[in-house]
Amino acid sequence: MTADIPLLDEAIGARQELTVVLPVQLLRVPDWAEGPFPFELGSRRTDAQTRSIYFAPASARALYGTPGRPRRWYQPRDVKHDGMHLLGMELLRAATARNPEHALAVLHFSVERPLLPMLRAVAGRRLATADEPLTGPFDPAGLLAGIADVRAPGTPFATARPYTIAFMTPTAQQAPALRSGPEGELPATADRWLWQLASRSTPEDFPLPPETADEQLKCTVRISADWSALVLRQGAAFLGHRPDTGVGDFFDFGALHSRTVYLDALLLGSLQRDHIDELTDELSEVFDSTRLAHRVAGLERNIALFRSTYWRQHLTAHGPANDLLLAFQNQHRLPARFNEILAEVADYSRLVQTQESQQISGALGVLTILGLPLGTALSILQVLSDDSVTHLLIALGLSVAATAAALTTRYGRLVLSSLRGGGGKA
Repeated sequence: MTADIPLLDEAIGARQELTVVLPVQLLRVPDWAEGPFPFELGSRRTDAQTRSIYFAPASARALYGTPGRPRRWYQPRDVKHDGMHLLGMELLRAATARNPEHALAVLHFSVERPLLPMLRAVAGRRLATADEPLTGPFDPAGLLAGIADVRAPGTPFATARPYTIAFMTPTAQQAPALRSGPEGELPATADRWLWQLASRSTPEDFPLPPETADEQLKCTVRISADWSALVLRQGAAFLGHRPDTGVGDFFDFGALHSRTVYLDALLLGSLQRDHIDELTDELSEVFDSTRLAHRVAGLERNIALFRSTYWRQHLTAHGPANDLLLAFQNQHRLPARFNEILAEVADYSRLVQTQESQQISGALGVLTILGLPLGTALSILQVLSDDSVTHLLIALGLSVAATAAALTTRYGRLVLSSLRGGGGKA
């Protein structure tokens, strides 16, 4: 699988776009324009209103917010340096229960130098030959100064490095990416290029085992005969399969979609991943408190909020965005992880219900143990019409003694244990 792979390290496509997504902490609401970055193509302007038509209402609310309560802001930029052109930036509020200031920053670039070496540098590959591109004028800390903090100590592996979305169309000379005809066969080298762009690696970085190559490439999305997409854990890529003829070509539209609705599908997947990571952390700490019932109730509320706000596997009636979201979810095992969370919380909920039932039974048992001797003694005195205070005190004393004796029995100890919640966790 690694032999005779045409070199992508030195290739420069006819059209190269790069989107970088990284987690940040919002310091304040930016004084930028509200909504997603409105890329334009002819008379088409991809603002929040246009994209909301494409997405289901629940997904649109998660990605763009609602009137008066925006979740997304953008700022156009025009910065050129070392073969890269920064077109603009976005911020998407991604607050979680434990991290209300969490957000995702999105940087939009066009690239005029070999794309793969730059992707490898962003990924921190040991053998990367290019300098880190997100430095100097493109340093996110400087671009977002006073608005968001890009330092994220203790960041989990899934977001330790920026997520990249690469878009590349070939020239007529870049045969490894091209079909043999308009509807001809796609060469195996095309998927190898696509893999390198999405994984941000070369065979020297990560030699793909031939035994598992099909499994690794199963998330490839064939958008049309013209282009394909591949979604992996650390990055995604779009690659054209016919020569790009320049301005006016279909790839104008393809590049627009990769920066807008297809980007938004991956951003929604990132929101889902972050919330599922937090729910998993909450589950691991559920027994760290003596208030088990309170912790489980909080978990159930957070799960219900996540499910109603973010958990979507169907975005739109248009297929590719759904396919990209499903590919992202599968890469991070989000459906399986969420099902595990639901099953575990259901187990904890049953445990809480059992403990509460035990406590109720224990309370009724105590009432029985306390009330039966006393009630019997008072009933006897009433039947005998005995109004003597001395006899009443003797009856009370005998009742207390009988109760104390009853509590020393196995049944009495079970009652007291039930009141303690089987170990004091409730």
